[in-house]
Amino acid sequence: MVRERLWRTADPGLSAERRQRLADELMAARRAVGVARRAGDGAAEAAAHAAVDAAKRALGERGPVWWTDGAPDLNRHMARTTVYADWFAALPSTDP
Repeated sequence: MVRERLWRTADPGLSAERRQRLADELMAARRAVGVARRAGDGAAEAAAHAAVDAAKRALGERGPVWWTDGAPDLNRHMARTTVYADWFAALPSTDP
C-alpha cells in the first residue's frame, strides 16, 4: 500500500534471480528518465519511459494479472473502498 492505496506487487512466481534482474532494469530505466529529462531530450525520455513500462510489465506490476483466483485487479484503488476495507481498518494507525 502507498498512501492508503493498494499497489500490485511483483509476480511471486518469478525466480529470485529473474525478479532481481528485472528490478535492476527498472531502476536503470527510471534513472534514464531523469537523465533524459534533465538533458531536455524528449526522445530519450520517451524511450526510457517505455523501458520502465516494459520492466514493470515483466515484473507483473502492470498488464495482465498474474494471479489465477479470479480476484479483481484493485491496483491503485483506495483500500477503504474495496473488499479489503475491513483488513485496512484493522491495521495500526500510522499517524504521528
